[in-house]
Amino acid sequence: MKRQAKTREWHHRHVHDFYVRQATEQGWRSRAAFKLMEIDDKDRLLKPGKVVVDLGCAPGGWCQVAASRMKGQGRIIGIDLLEMTGINGVTFIQGDFTEDAALAELETALGGKKANLVLSDMAPNITGIVVSDQARVYALAELALDFALHHLEPDGAFLIKVFQGAGFEAFVKAMRGAFKSVATRNPDASRDRSRECYLLGRGLKQSV
Repeated sequence: MKRQAKTREWHHRHVHDFYVRQATEQGWRSRAAFKLMEIDDKDRLLKPGKVVVDLGCAPGGWCQVAASRMKGQGRIIGIDLLEMTGINGVTFIQGDFTEDAALAELETALGGKKANLVLSDMAPNITGIVVSDQARVYALAELALDFALHHLEPDGAFLIKVFQGAGFEAFVKAMRGAFKSVATRNPDASRDRSRECYLLGRGLKQSV
C-alpha cells in the first residue's frame, strides 16, 4: 500500500475511533488518557500527595488524568520535546529527555525528592523500517528505565509503553531484574492492530 493510501486509511480510522470521539467529547487531550485511566482503575497508581513524573507527556492526556485523580495534592512533572499547553497543577519542561541538559532540568524540578510514580508513553517517530523502529523504541525505553531506577522511591512504580517484537523479551527481563513485581497491561483503548502493551514495575529490588 502506498504511503498516501496508508495516510488516508489511518485518518479514516482515527476520525471514526470510539476513544478519539470520547476524548473530544469529554475534554481529554488524547485517546491515551483512557489507557491510563483503565490501568489506574486496576492498579491504583495515582493518589493524592504523590510525586509523579511523566516522560514524553505531550499533548498532555496522561498529565490531565494524573491532575484529576490526584485532586491538586502532590506534584506532577512532565517533559517532552514538543510544546504542551499548560495544565493546572503540572510543571512542564520542554526539552529532549535523551539530552543531559533537559534531564538536569527535570532533576532540578524534583528538588531532590524521589518520585512515587514514573510514567512513560514515549515513542519515537516511526520510519516504517521495522528493525530500526524497534531499536529506537527500546533505546528510549532503556533510558526511561534508567531514569526510574535512579529517581524512584523504593516502593515506587514505573509504567511504560513498549511494543512486542525484537527487544521485548530482553526488556521484560531487565524490568524483572529491577522490580519486585512486573505485570503486563493491555488496556482496551489500545488500537486493535497495535503491538503496544504496557509494563508495570512495582517496588525496586535495589535503589541506585
